[in-house]
Amino acid sequence: MADVTDKRLLRGARTRKVVLERAVDIASLDGLEGLSFGRLATDTGLSKAGIQTLFKSKEALQLAVIDFAREMFVDNVVRPARSAPRGVARLRALLDAWVDYASTPLFAGGCFRAANLAAFDGRTGPVHDALFRDQREWLDVIAGELRHALDSGEIADLDVELAVFQIDALLCAANTALRLGDDSAVSKVRRIVEGLLTAPR
Repeated sequence: MADVTDKRLLRGARTRKVVLERAVDIASLDGLEGLSFGRLATDTGLSKAGIQTLFKSKEALQLAVIDFAREMFVDNVVRPARSAPRGVARLRALLDAWVDYASTPLFAGGCFRAANLAAFDGRTGPVHDALFRDQREWLDVIAGELRHALDSGEIADLDVELAVFQIDALLCAANTALRLGDDSAVSKVRRIVEGLLTAPR
């Protein structure tokens, strides 16, 4: 009985992963509102009833997709940069990894957050909260490296919150440019960020 249960759990986990991999691409292209059990069933070849059993409701599916996208982002952008020394070197590593994430791209529609934040910025509820918590965590990572660089004397004095806002706006604009085929956005990102990382005199 335990073996049967384990096999069912493993099968359920595999099915969940297949669904989420397709769902995160759909959400990066058409937004989280573009998700439906029927569309996922058609795209994955799985049964609609089976997918509904896994996720129960559209909101539960949307929340699972946000979590899955966050895990993929952390694995591909945040975690690889941790091998670089804290401060300027790690910030550069984060931005290099972000460029790869957006230009490869990791998701079919480019940056997952950029595709979904605007659609939920005027709403309330768990999906709004999950998206903006994810965004806040990313901005906190950038802010942490800027503060470390500032405290260790690597960069000249700056307003960290303003710099984070500028970098976030820049990355959002770069994502749009990359989706439109403007690869020069990558060099612009690097030039503008390097302008913020000036050494103290």
